[in-house]
Amino acid sequence: MSTDLFDLTLNEEQRITRENMQRFVRGSLAPAARQADDSACLPVELVSAIHDFGLSLMPVPEALGGVGLPRSPLSNALAAEDLASGDMSVTLAALQPMAAVNALMDFGTEEQQEQWLPDLAAEQWQGAAVALVEPRATFEPSELQTRAEQSGGQILLSGTKSLVPAGQSCRWFLVIADTANGPGAFIVPSDTQGLTISPEATMGLRSAGLSTLVLDQVSVPAEHQLPNFDLQRLLALSWIGQCALAVGCCQAVLDYAIPYVKERKAFGEPIAWRQSVAFMVADMAIEIEGMRLMMLRAASRAEQGLSFYREAYLAQLQCMEKAMAIGTNGVQLFGGAGFVRDYPLEMWYRNLRSIAVLHGSLMV
Repeated sequence: MSTDLFDLTLNEEQRITRENMQRFVRGSLAPAARQADDSACLPVELVSAIHDFGLSLMPVPEALGGVGLPRSPLSNALAAEDLASGDMSVTLAALQPMAAVNALMDFGTEEQQEQWLPDLAAEQWQGAAVALVEPRATFEPSELQTRAEQSGGQILLSGTKSLVPAGQSCRWFLVIADTANGPGAFIVPSDTQGLTISPEATMGLRSAGLSTLVLDQVSVPAEHQLPNFDLQRLLALSWIGQCALAVGCCQAVLDYAIPYVKERKAFGEPIAWRQSVAFMVADMAIEIEGMRLMMLRAASRAEQGLSFYREAYLAQLQCMEKAMAIGTNGVQLFGGAGFVRDYPLEMWYRNLRSIAVLHGSLMV
């Protein structure tokens, strides 16, 4: 077992950023979450407001329109957690450009960064997303059915990708496909001939603009392949992002449930006085703290340049299981009220069910 240390102490900038984000969540994001879910479309104003925090700009060099600060997986994870406590669905969509920027910074060449990063560093939100998931029950990221074949100076891509956030608002996608040398990553502009983008009807994440991409012999220049692509790194950083989303949404469930069980009376006393209810709430709080610690440990190790794949994988396993349980228990605590749309519990439950299937969706 590794004995390397990890540091979870927040610096002054991280503390101030968290305070600002939490104010935005309370004042704008959380109150708009239900309407966004009902409309089942990407809320442009909220996405733009999240973009104004500049998460996509931080690692982009100043010469390309960014801030040029060192990459911080820990700061990105904290931001994703805070925002997801207001609305996990909108947060997933709004942070897609950040994921695309991080992928290009990690795996792309200087020429690719110069070509594709300035748009994502623009004042207005510009969509770009990683397309990894494929629509089959037995999907495994290392066993892709989307194929990439060399044809002269071009790459031909064929296959189907699903659950791509903000798909219809993206200018380009980073499509992960199988090659003769293993998984590869390819930049595919959204207007490329042979690429069809269609909205996807899903149980949860209704305001994330989830889409299906069908690639029918899509041709892109060979220069659009990222030469340094590492699927394992992409997955590990994405697991941290998914865990941050889960922790934020689960915290919202707990924060909403505690006052309710204290005020809701049955048989002449608050239901919080009943041992079964009190133990359920306590278990939720314990599991959330465990999820958060595992997520932050992986993010901190990634930031320090230590090995973090194992830590990210364990955090993902924990969050997949416990997030669904916490969503279920949140509904259970509210009884019949948890089933109706007058309360946000059913929305959070639906969104948390997605944690197990969002492979590669939020690279921090």
